[in-house]
Amino acid sequence: MEQTPGDASDIFDSIVLLDETLCQEGFKDGYRDGLKTGEEEGREVGLKMGFQVGEELGFYQGCVDVWNSLIQVDPGSFSSRLQKSIQQLRDLLKKYPLLDPENEHVQEMMDAMRLKFRIISANMGVKLEYKGYLKSSKQGMEDICVVFHSEQQLFVKLWSLSE
Repeated sequence: MEQTPGDASDIFDSIVLLDETLCQEGFKDGYRDGLKTGEEEGREVGLKMGFQVGEELGFYQGCVDVWNSLIQVDPGSFSSRLQKSIQQLRDLLKKYPLLDPENEHVQEMMDAMRLKFRIISANMGVKLEYKGYLKSSKQGMEDICVVFHSEQQLFVKLWSLSE
């Protein structure tokens, strides 16, 4: 039996068709797996970033609360300029769109809060920054001690008022 030229082309056509079919199936499998993996990784990154933003906002809110408590106990503890800056930081915190993560201005708002916090820290004479962790440098620890000391004084003042 001799093969005709048409028969040889049928063999090559089936090989090419098989190759294309396998490529399409591989693409579909990869695409499906990529969607699943991408969704999982996106969720993990989203949770991590959301936690970091919440932690930073909580840090700033905690500082504002302590400073406002000190102002209530001793109105002369901060200059009027510094009190105004603390109020502005509080207002920025209130305006932050917690329930609208797709807001186009969230990064601008975070940058404004960070800047305002640095201004307040500088005016207080302490170098206190939120980094998500404590600094290990000597200066960083001294600044933390200064803030802790200020908080202790506030606690003593608040305690004396409650008695």
